[in-house]
Amino acid sequence: MAEIELRHIDKHFGLVHVIKDVNLTVKDKEFVVFLGPSGCGKTTTLRAIAGLEEIDSGDILLDGKPIQGLRAADRDIAFVFQNYALYPHFTVYENLAFPLRAVGTAKDVVDKTVRSVGKSLGILHLLNARPSALSGGDMQRVAIGRALVRRPKALLLDEPIGSLDAKLRETMRIELKRLHYENGSTSIYVTHDQVEAMSLADRIVVMNDGVLQQVGTPTEVYLYPANLFVAQFIGSPVMNIAATRISEADGSARIALDDASFDLPRELLGMLQQKQAAADLSLGVRPEGVIVSRDDKPGYRPAEAHIIQPFGGFDIVDLKFGEKTLRARTTSGFVDKPGATVFARIDPAQAHFFDTSSGASLGIRLGN
Repeated sequence: MAEIELRHIDKHFGLVHVIKDVNLTVKDKEFVVFLGPSGCGKTTTLRAIAGLEEIDSGDILLDGKPIQGLRAADRDIAFVFQNYALYPHFTVYENLAFPLRAVGTAKDVVDKTVRSVGKSLGILHLLNARPSALSGGDMQRVAIGRALVRRPKALLLDEPIGSLDAKLRETMRIELKRLHYENGSTSIYVTHDQVEAMSLADRIVVMNDGVLQQVGTPTEVYLYPANLFVAQFIGSPVMNIAATRISEADGSARIALDDASFDLPRELLGMLQQKQAAADLSLGVRPEGVIVSRDDKPGYRPAEAHIIQPFGGFDIVDLKFGEKTLRARTTSGFVDKPGATVFARIDPAQAHFFDTSSGASLGIRLGN
């Protein structure tokens, strides 16, 4: 078992408060991804778990035992860096064997372990090569293999594929997922790339300014963002956010966005009253929640197609409602050209509502 628990972790760099009262439990064999912008505290948190940074206060527990007083070498935690950190004068075999030889492991055990890890990573044919002869993807495989040979209780990865090209990153994401399933190590992975987070994680920890914003499965953080930051950080393109005024009109809840207005089910008014929602509200809707039609239909509003971004299987279309722009996702070629007039509505089931002042989600979701 390798459960990692963080209790009220705080860390300062001088006057900068980089980790603010972080509380988190990473379950045994779980793959957790720390996601957030640069400088949000995710790498510092990872390094604190590894023992590479001292914390100012709080407790870090591994299998229920405090480890913040232990040296990094005594924590049974492996760390994979972004810059590979391979020994250039060693062969791949020697790089993989080094952590085992450093603790006096028997020669036959070293050889068996190195070859086993090399086989699982697909680098057996590279064991006699030196790092200078390897591609970026192969060097990253060696760096990961060097961590895995120790069979650590936990594996920490700091943006390990961030410097690779797009195609190789996709391949390595698949490899990392496979390795996690095969080895079963408790894993924490740091990235600012939401595609990596969504595709790899059992749970995502969204961080900003040293604070945990939300912890949940990829589906939870995408469909039920806890606040405006998460809503606009998760998703590509990001969620449409607009200040809104809500009133009753013709038996519906009318949502006014500057010059545009949309009708949603009347029950929204009652739900807002139950939440004692402030007048300062923001509507959030992802591009797939903006439904587009070529024909005028009841409940649809006319809009001008402004910018069309083709993505192969789908298009992202900026729709102008007067001065207000909403981004919609359509099938490829659905809107034939910029300037075309189309009609759109908001899917009630995909409408989110936030308190603009605090940024917090009101937790209101309507049915279709």
